[in-house]
Amino acid sequence: MNLALPALVPALPALGAAATLATGKRAPGLARPLAIVPVAVSAVLALVVAIQLGSGQALDAATRLTPTGGPDIALAIHLDGFSSLISVLVGLVATCVQVYSTAYLKDDPRYPSYAALVSLFTAAMFLVVYSGDLVVLLVGWEVMGICSYFLIGHHWETEDARSASLKAFLVTKLGDVPFLFGVFLLGADAGSFRIEDVLRAATEGRLGHPTLVALLLLAGVAGKSAQFPLHTWLPDAMAGPTPVSALIHAATMVAAGIYLVARLLPVFLLSGAALVVLAVMAAVTMIGSALCALAQDDLKRVLAYSTVGQLGYMAGALASGDRQASVFHLVSHGAFKALLFLAAGVVIHAAHTNSISAMSRIPGLRKRVPDAYWTMGIALVALVGLPPFAGFFSKEAVLTAAEHAANGEALTNGLGPASAVPQAAGWIVLISAGLTALLTAAYAARLFLVAFHSPAGAAAAAPAVLPAADRGTVVDDHEAGAPYSPEPDEADPAVAEPPAMRWPLWVLAVPTMGFGIAGLRSDWLPALLDGGSLRPSAVTAVIGTGLAVIGALLAYGAWRSATARVSEQAGAPAAEVVVADPGRALLGPLFDPARHGFGVDRLYSALFVRPVEAAARLVRFLDREVVETYVRGAGAGAGLLGRAVRLAQTGNAQTYLSALLAGVVLLAVLVAV
Repeated sequence: MNLALPALVPALPALGAAATLATGKRAPGLARPLAIVPVAVSAVLALVVAIQLGSGQALDAATRLTPTGGPDIALAIHLDGFSSLISVLVGLVATCVQVYSTAYLKDDPRYPSYAALVSLFTAAMFLVVYSGDLVVLLVGWEVMGICSYFLIGHHWETEDARSASLKAFLVTKLGDVPFLFGVFLLGADAGSFRIEDVLRAATEGRLGHPTLVALLLLAGVAGKSAQFPLHTWLPDAMAGPTPVSALIHAATMVAAGIYLVARLLPVFLLSGAALVVLAVMAAVTMIGSALCALAQDDLKRVLAYSTVGQLGYMAGALASGDRQASVFHLVSHGAFKALLFLAAGVVIHAAHTNSISAMSRIPGLRKRVPDAYWTMGIALVALVGLPPFAGFFSKEAVLTAAEHAANGEALTNGLGPASAVPQAAGWIVLISAGLTALLTAAYAARLFLVAFHSPAGAAAAAPAVLPAADRGTVVDDHEAGAPYSPEPDEADPAVAEPPAMRWPLWVLAVPTMGFGIAGLRSDWLPALLDGGSLRPSAVTAVIGTGLAVIGALLAYGAWRSATARVSEQAGAPAAEVVVADPGRALLGPLFDPARHGFGVDRLYSALFVRPVEAAARLVRFLDREVVETYVRGAGAGAGLLGRAVRLAQTGNAQTYLSALLAGVVLLAVLVAV
């Protein structure tokens, strides 16, 4: 293979970003082609590289960048089935996002800088995927972090966007600090930062601190991939433009942490303690985020918590020792989650609100956005994990991996012994993943039914209202007290969504529907990865699908019950029309805590934010009132001394001689005495 091809994959979007920034103000007409063409060409090249590499093959090439006095840093490329598959996903989603953004932000004066940052974001993820050196990978890792800061804060005029971008940056950096130490310690133990050398050292048992390294790396993964306890930044990041959410959630930043653990899984297999920690982290993340998603009113926040939970599935598969299942779910999730966010953008464009309760009051919304309605339905079915969509096969692969790990037969596919995975990790993942499957189906059904099928919209002419006990107060266009992250609304509801916002939905719908069947029918997908089976076991398939169906039916039953109560109350003023939320009936007393993320943000504020702010105020006081007082006192003392000396300088010689004589007399008296 010509190494210029994989080198061009990350280089082209980076060059496109530089060109867009350079020409954005002088030639704004070039911004759109410069945004789309380099990313699209990179997507094609990524596919060509994957095809040329083939199944079961790997390619490593490197050139030393600089000596360090210790392990050298090399510009290295590592290509295998995992990097090929994920690079194709990144290219596909990034191209769809760039095309979609040309219409979604068509009147945005800062579109050139936005498009350049999206291209740079894409280039950084390509660098992470293709890098064969941990330090170079770290460069892409950090570039994604700064790009996310600027993109989430794109609408910096709003307080929500400013605080969300700062929160995302600080929380992810909190994980990146121990991650950096983990990378350095791993390189020191292995004697190299080259990933193939690190994996060889892990296989040969030459790593001196595998548990410490794994735990330090997991801190960075928790930050980047929004896992408990560093997950809180991702729901708030919904203040950014919707296409950015699609890119972050589907193919770049949050996927980077999962991909890193998959690449370095032999290191983690050396530490059973780290795998149990990863399993617990995944379990808490899955269940907690699913409960939160069931209580959200903001459409994008529902999808954000959904992403957190699905990343928990991927982390759970890794804790079970099966990186194939994790990456399989990463790719299928990338397709349907990008589809969900882009479809949500179309719905928000038409409804002029993020609130699903407000959407439910809009008559004929599903007829207004038929493309988004059908494609969102397809993506939600894939999210739930019903056959024959891609989400079913990838979710069942995770459950199968957890089942084998729980039985002491972990599917490590030759990366390590099955006994390296504690059975406790398998049981933790299996039980939590089953419960999450039920909750996922419930919140997906709730979203679809409330947003598109609520009778409240049809009741505009004859409004209805819930009894006071079930009624939520509505302020503006969303429920009072509910977390809400609106975007500045520039769309004209009288104008239909342009093709650039519609055809990417159907492009992404194809892998959402067919990736699982296509990948497993001839087993080319397992051959591309580690060679193990990805077919679901009969037991987990029946249990997983059954739990999903039960969750959907529970949500449907609660919705029917709530809408029946609405129908009984007719004749209320239109302003009092309030939608019955099946989430309230399903969660009961947990609804309000789940809506606010179970108070994790408030806890962090009390434990960390307020003490740091108090310390900052103390330092400010000491600096301004104590240190500066001494500084000002020193200056004032010198000034007073100068004025006193100046008063003695009269220019009169008689005065000087008199003072001199008086001094002599005084000295004589002192000596005599």
